Amino acid sequence: MVRLFPRTLVLLICLLLPSLLMAQKDTSDKMIIHILNNRVLTFTKTDSGEYFRFIGDVIMQQGTDTLYCDSLIQNKTTNILSAYGHVKVAQAGGTQGTCDFLKYASQTKLALMTGDVHLTDGKNKLWCEELTYNLGTKVGVYENNGTLTADSTFVKSQKGIYNVNTKDARFTGNVVVADPGYYTSSEDMGYNTESKLTHFYAQSVVTGDSGRTIIQTTGGMYDSKLGLAAFDTHSSIWYDGYYIEGDTLHYNKQTGYGYVYGNVVGMDTAHQSKMFCGKTTYNRKKRIMWAWEKPILQTVKDKDTTYMRADTFYSAPMPIPDTVKLADTSVIKSVTIVKKEARKKEQKTAKAKGNKPPVVAPVAVVDTGWADTTAPLFFTGFHNVRIFSDSMQGVCDSIVYTQSDSTIRMIGKPILWSGKSQVTGDTVCILLDSNKVKYVYVPNNAFVVSLAAPVKAELYNQVQGKTLKAFFKNNDITHLIVMPEAEAIYYPKDDSGRYLGVSQASSEKMSVFFNNREMKKIKLEVDVKQTLTPLEKADLPNMRLSRFKWLDAKRPKTKEELFD
Repeated sequence: MVRLFPRTLVLLICLLLPSLLMAQKDTSDKMIIHILNNRVLTFTKTDSGEYFRFIGDVIMQQGTDTLYCDSLIQNKTTNILSAYGHVKVAQAGGTQGTCDFLKYASQTKLALMTGDVHLTDGKNKLWCEELTYNLGTKVGVYENNGTLTADSTFVKSQKGIYNVNTKDARFTGNVVVADPGYYTSSEDMGYNTESKLTHFYAQSVVTGDSGRTIIQTTGGMYDSKLGLAAFDTHSSIWYDGYYIEGDTLHYNKQTGYGYVYGNVVGMDTAHQSKMFCGKTTYNRKKRIMWAWEKPILQTVKDKDTTYMRADTFYSAPMPIPDTVKLADTSVIKSVTIVKKEARKKEQKTAKAKGNKPPVVAPVAVVDTGWADTTAPLFFTGFHNVRIFSDSMQGVCDSIVYTQSDSTIRMIGKPILWSGKSQVTGDTVCILLDSNKVKYVYVPNNAFVVSLAAPVKAELYNQVQGKTLKAFFKNNDITHLIVMPEAEAIYYPKDDSGRYLGVSQASSEKMSVFFNNREMKKIKLEVDVKQTLTPLEKADLPNMRLSRFKWLDAKRPKTKEELFD
C-alpha cells in the first residue's frame, strides 16, 4: 500500500489524475469523475483489484452530480465507489440525498444508500434505512419500510418507488397515508406528490371529513385536491350516514354529483332504507337520486321489511320539512312532473352514443337548497310498480313513498292486497306503522273484495263506494268505512258457519267489520236498502258489483319475484 501525505498530495494528484480521468472516461463527458477535494489519498493493489482511497472532506463530481463524504474508496477496475461517513449527494435542481454509507456504480449511475437515508427535491422528502437510487433517472427504490412526506401528507409503506422528476410514487405493503383532510390504508397504491392524485391497485380504504366519509375500493383513482373519485372495480362510499356501492363508481365531492353502475346498493341509515338497482345517478349535496335497471326500494322498521319495485325511481328531500297529508294532491301531482323528467332522461339516454354517464337534469318538483342529512326523503317509482311485504302486496303504475309519515301512495290502476282482501280505486294511500299496514285510504272509486268461499265456488264479498277508509291491527283489517254511494254484496253466515244466503245492500254510509280477515258484519246508515236471497235462488255468477275485478293472478307472492 502506498500512503500519500498532504505536502506531496497536490503534486501526486496532478500526476495521477489524468490516468484516473482516462480510466473513468466514457463516450460522454457526463461519465467522467472529478475529485474536487480531499486531504489524503492512498493507493492499494491486491489480487482483487486496484483501489484508490480518498480521505477527509471528500468532494466528487460526475456531470452535474456532486458527492460529499468523509472517505471514498474507488475500485479502479470496476469503477465502483464506496462512500463512508456523512455521505451527501447533491444534484441539479435541488435534489439531495444523505446516508451513512453509499455504494455507487459510476457507469450506470446507480447508488445503494444505507443507514438513515434521506432524499429530497427541496419540497418532498423520503427517508428509509436502505434505498437504491438512480442518479440518472432520479428514481429511488426501497424494500424495507420507508416514509414519504409531501407538504402535510405522510405516506408509509413496506416497499416503494419514487420518481423525483415526475413526482410519481408507487407504494406496496401496509401502505398508510396520513393527511389533515383524510387517512388512507392500502396494499398497493400510486401517488403523485404534486397533483395529490392517488391510484389504487389493491384493497384500499380512504377516510375523510373526520370519519364522515369512507371510501373502499380495489382499483381506481382519487384526486384529493378536487375531491374526485373514479373507481372501475366494485367500490363503496360512506358519507355522513349514506352508503352506496357498485361495480363502477364515480363521485365529485365538490359538486356532490356521482354515478354508480352495476350491482348498485344505496343505503340511508338514518331512515333505514336501501336501494338496489343496476344504475344510479345522484347528487349528495341536494340528496337527489335517480335509479333504474330493476330498482328495488327496501324499507326496514322493527324487523319488518317492505320491498317496492319499479322501472325507475327518483328520490329527493320533502318539499317542506312538515308531515304531508295522506292524500295531499301536490304530492300526487309531483309524480306527473317527475315522470315527464324521467321520459326526457330516457329519450336522451337512448340517443346518446357510447357509454357516457347520464346527466341528472334539474327537477322542478322541489327546492332542495335546504337539504340536509336528517331531512326525510320522498321516493317516486313509476311504471310496473310492485310491492311486497308480509302484511301487504300491491301493483300499480306509479308510487310515491314519503319517509316523513311512512305513507305509500299508489297511482295508476292500483291494486292492494292485505290478507284475504283486495282493494282498488283511482288512488290507494297506505299509512304504515313499523312497516305494518295501519290505515288505507281510497279517495275515489273505492272497491274491496275478498273470497267468501273456496276459489272454485267463485263467491266474493264485495264493497264499493266513492271513498274508503280501512283500519288495520297487526296487519289484519278490523273494519272499514265506505261513503257515499256505498254498495255491498256479501255472504253472511250463522254461528255454525253455514251460509244464510247472499246479501245485497246499499246506503250513503257503510261500516264493515272483519274477524280473522273475513267479513262478519255490516252497518248501514242513511237511505238503507237491503235484501237477502237464499243461495239456491240467487244468480250467483252475476253477483258482482259494477267495479268487480278479482286480480289475484297479479299479486306478488314472494319478494324474490321483485328481484327477478
